Amino acid sequence: MSVKHAKPNLNQSQVAEMVKRLFSLTASEMRSLPSYDDQNFYVAAVEGGEYVLKIMNSEDSKNPTLIEVQTYAMAFLDQNGLPAQKAIPNTAGQPISMEEIDCGYGCQTYLVRLLTYLPGITISKAPLTPQLLYETGKMAARMDTILQKLEHPNLSMLQRENFIWSLSYVPLLETYMNVLDGDPLQEVVKSVIHQYKTSVVPQRSSFRKCINHGDFNDLNVLVQRDESDSYRISGILDFGDMNSGYYIHELSINIMYMMMEHPKPIEVGGPIIAGWESVLPLNEAEKDCLYVLVLSRFCQSLVLARYSVTLHPENAEYLMISSKKGVHILPQLWELGKEQVEKVWFQSAAQFRDTHQMK
Repeated sequence: MSVKHAKPNLNQSQVAEMVKRLFSLTASEMRSLPSYDDQNFYVAAVEGGEYVLKIMNSEDSKNPTLIEVQTYAMAFLDQNGLPAQKAIPNTAGQPISMEEIDCGYGCQTYLVRLLTYLPGITISKAPLTPQLLYETGKMAARMDTILQKLEHPNLSMLQRENFIWSLSYVPLLETYMNVLDGDPLQEVVKSVIHQYKTSVVPQRSSFRKCINHGDFNDLNVLVQRDESDSYRISGILDFGDMNSGYYIHELSINIMYMMMEHPKPIEVGGPIIAGWESVLPLNEAEKDCLYVLVLSRFCQSLVLARYSVTLHPENAEYLMISSKKGVHILPQLWELGKEQVEKVWFQSAAQFRDTHQMK
């Protein structure tokens, strides 16, 4: 079965039947939610409550133990006061169901979960004030420090060897480089990978290890207005890229995706770093590698989005959301250079910290 046909394609009546059979809930309202390679539905139940039904693609569904660890991690964050979703047990009392479904290309097994629905809008739709950026940095650091206390018999599943989205394996992008043939971006991506090999890899032994969410991006962070009309983080979604990594990876991913949503991308780094360091100050090696790691995440996003479009041309618009913006930001950051970008980031982080402490 090709990966091309891995994405589930259920209709609403199939979803309603599944919700009834697995969770004894009657759907009163249902709508499709965007997803990279799974299928997600918002479900409101006659019996009360709002949920998200997640039907995982058939490739990822082959690894239920990994999904079980991710589901446990979400519950663990929720217990520790962070806004993560919880899985609703099915009628058999299990957080995960394995379903045999024919989506038009033969019967395949899909992993199904019903998660609590978190209120809010994606941060991509909110004005990215310095204060909100500060909150994302702080939240990302809190999340990773809590995940570091996670205990589970199958925690070793997160040692995802050669996981293409992990910032530990950036050189794997070289395999996909032909998707950029004829594009001037290809040279920039090659240069960033070279920098990664020569400047990041030798310093990695000084990075502090942790468990990464791995995709703390502009569509996976929800925000809501509070009483003072400011936006506060109300949800952290999508733990599918969780992996054993390093604290500095989470910060790099956070900065890169928030840059996508800001009219002046370079200004994003300072407040996020200040928020992060209010929980977990960076060491020298982490500081020194931040610039190249942020650029490396841009490279992953661009190259892998282009590659995914070759597999799923029908889903091109969604797959290219980040890529379209990153096409302009990556060359600008590369052109400015490490010294200039770091100067902006770390000076503005220090200023932000000073003004915060004066309040």
